[in-house]
Amino acid sequence: MTILVEVSPEAEASLKAEAALRGMDLQKYAAKVLEDAAASRPNGTGKLTREGFHTMLRELAEGSEALPKLPTSAFSRESIYQDHL
Repeated sequence: MTILVEVSPEAEASLKAEAALRGMDLQKYAAKVLEDAAASRPNGTGKLTREGFHTMLRELAEGSEALPKLPTSAFSRESIYQDHL
């Protein structure tokens, strides 16, 4: 199937650079990116594959290293409901 897609010059440059890094021509790399994106979309069954689950966890964890470190006492029942005592 052939699809014509208009992208910004920045996106084109990025795709070209990635394709070159992988030793692929631009059209084949762009097709792979689209196919990978389509394959990673939920299929509507309500079931998550092992790979999809791990991908979801990695995406959730992205940037978490920048979160402040909290003591475990911050997660006690008393600390959560201290206004209701």
